[in-house]
Amino acid sequence: MRYFIEFAYKGTAYHGSQVQPNGITVQSVMEDALRMILRVPVALTFAGRTDAGVHAEQMFAHFDLENELPTVDQEPITWLTSRLNRLLPKDIAVSRIYSVADDLHARFSARSRTYEYRITTRKSPFLYDTRTFVPQALDYEAMNEAAKLLLGTHDFASFCKVHTDVKTTICTVTQAYWQQDTMGAVFTITADRFLRNMVRAVVGTLFEVGKQQLSVEGFADIISSRSRQAAGQSAPAEGLFLTRVEY
Repeated sequence: MRYFIEFAYKGTAYHGSQVQPNGITVQSVMEDALRMILRVPVALTFAGRTDAGVHAEQMFAHFDLENELPTVDQEPITWLTSRLNRLLPKDIAVSRIYSVADDLHARFSARSRTYEYRITTRKSPFLYDTRTFVPQALDYEAMNEAAKLLLGTHDFASFCKVHTDVKTTICTVTQAYWQQDTMGAVFTITADRFLRNMVRAVVGTLFEVGKQQLSVEGFADIISSRSRQAAGQSAPAEGLFLTRVEY
């Protein structure tokens, strides 16, 4: 039997989402909790991977069991959600668990993912781990002109972490824009797939456009160059959120 878990987490305390040999991750904590409750080893497959310090408002994972989940008070699944939430730390929250077809895959069946990168323009002791502090004035009109160049199907090698094991660096982006809010601004980007470090590299390069260190035309040249060295530095992790996964 295959089950999907929908959950959220604040990534500040973790060395990323997926299991690492040298640190605590969201996956390792969740698998430990499931093993304690179900008394069998449980392997989770996430919809995607997030780096250390990155957050997720909506994440999915699947796991397989030889038998159906046991029934408790006529509720075969909600009891596990409740038990997990009591056992998991406060920075991980499960919203639901449900059975799916055996061929539905948390990663490969996803049709799109949406990320937000959130910045604050004023220093705040309450936002430092969920918004990146950017004190400089930014030209959002120019940043949005540059962001439009991301739309469509392109080779995004310029924004991909080097030496990663991927078959292709081509992605299709369906939305990419900045919108100011009361605390600063939010960059929203949706694509069919994302490369390692892609969103943070895109945002870091757009920062250069916003600071008038890079023209919109220069941003276009970076895309076409397919060279990570041509793009800007990756933006800090704390401002990045995975906000939606669609199947």
